[in-house]
Amino acid sequence: MTTIYDVADAAGVSPKTVSRVLNGDGPVNEKTRALVTETIRRLNYVPSQAARMMRLQKSGVVGVITGAISGDATDIAGGLPELYILQGVQRVLSGNGRIAMIADSGDDEDRVPALMRSFSERRVEGLIVISGHHRQVSLADAPAGIPIVLANCFDGDDTPAVVPDDEAGQREAVQGLIDRGHRRIAFLTLPGGSLAARLRLDGYRAALAAAGLPFDPRLVLAAPDAAAGDDALRAALDRLLSGDAPPTALCCGNDHLAMRVGGLLQKRGRRIPEDLSMLGFDDHRLITEHLHPRLASVELPYAAIGKRAAERLLERIADVGIAGSAAAVERLAGPVHWRESVRTLK
Repeated sequence: MTTIYDVADAAGVSPKTVSRVLNGDGPVNEKTRALVTETIRRLNYVPSQAARMMRLQKSGVVGVITGAISGDATDIAGGLPELYILQGVQRVLSGNGRIAMIADSGDDEDRVPALMRSFSERRVEGLIVISGHHRQVSLADAPAGIPIVLANCFDGDDTPAVVPDDEAGQREAVQGLIDRGHRRIAFLTLPGGSLAARLRLDGYRAALAAAGLPFDPRLVLAAPDAAAGDDALRAALDRLLSGDAPPTALCCGNDHLAMRVGGLLQKRGRRIPEDLSMLGFDDHRLITEHLHPRLASVELPYAAIGKRAAERLLERIADVGIAGSAAAVERLAGPVHWRESVRTLK
């Protein structure tokens, strides 16, 4: 662990000067203060008193970094996922006598390192970093000596993480459609080539291959960005549903896209599921349970991700060495909720 003497050597000043900067109890010129402060940040130095307390006793506090507080809790694509993850984290921590100390990142990844350092100075036992969507992140300047677990995200340094298994969820959904007699299954993927979109397409293709069905690229299309409006989405649907052998089922990249697609189809007199079965992804109940017919969808297990992330962190706090016995990235698949938007073919 970095000591005050390491900081002093790296900055070319005396340990007493470093102490003065840390405690603000003595004169230090601004140039030296800036140099010492930057050296402390670069070396991930935790002031000795806090470090000693972390070694000798448990604080009972876990730091949680999330954008859920500043996010719009009514935004299905925004604040809700992180809130569900946070609820899962809280249930486990509370059940194990821990207190969650929450810091909001404002969904700005650049703020995370400073928040982690702030938590380390407050002798938290561990850290959980929550992302609003499945993605790769960077934990630059992460404090040394503090267990960290990522939720709904992962990094390139084997930090323990819990993420959704998008590929397995889509594979199970397509297999369910095949089991219900569908052979021509179209897929309207998410725009932008996100990680989730790529994984779900992999799941779609894997299910077709497992069933011995050929992959037809004419049945797969990336949805236009929502800003492009309904005309662009309508044109995409025309491409998917035209031809001599139109699909009998349509998988949509997420529930919000499925809701838009359903509205356009019904305006054109296409009945769901009589003319076309439809399936979403995420299982946002505000959408799936309130459409007519109700929308079948793959659940993203946000609460379970939070629960498992907290469990993994407590395991690491109890014995940091346990992290090496498990895969760095743990994937959780949610169930498919079959509802009236999908019919079984005779």
